[in-house]
Amino acid sequence: MDVGPVVSAVRLYAEDLRPGVVFDLGSAKVSKEEILDFGRRFDPLPLHTDEAAAAASRFGGIIASGFHTLAVLQRLLVDAVFSRAAVIAGREITSLRMRAPVHPGDVLHGSMEIVEVRPRHDGTAVVRSRGALTNDSGTVVLELQGETLWEHRPPGGREGRTV
Repeated sequence: MDVGPVVSAVRLYAEDLRPGVVFDLGSAKVSKEEILDFGRRFDPLPLHTDEAAAAASRFGGIIASGFHTLAVLQRLLVDAVFSRAAVIAGREITSLRMRAPVHPGDVLHGSMEIVEVRPRHDGTAVVRSRGALTNDSGTVVLELQGETLWEHRPPGGREGRTV
């Protein structure tokens, strides 16, 4: 998977986030080899592993597994946001929609919107967000809503940048 550059190294804490902020996650190109490899390893349906069978399908060829597409979104999230964030762990995926097929050569563009930040008394906060992947023609191929657990800035920690 060919992914774009990682953004700023400023550490993000829960209090740096504001509802309505949208992160541009960059893009990733999905190759036929990656689709076949992921399909063989994790989702061995003919649509993802057998070019002849996939050619005879309604999609006219190999398509990426929805879980492969979800993994692309996760990679973009980590590279653009989570790698510089005080994220503790994912909590839940409340909604996942695989809206359109992903074909070899598609370039997927990611975004994540902060929906809510709920501080907790244990030094953490629950962050609810929406993520999406669109292809080059602007078609949304995947939508996700979920929650992650974030740390608050430690006492005496440097001021962060609100996003």
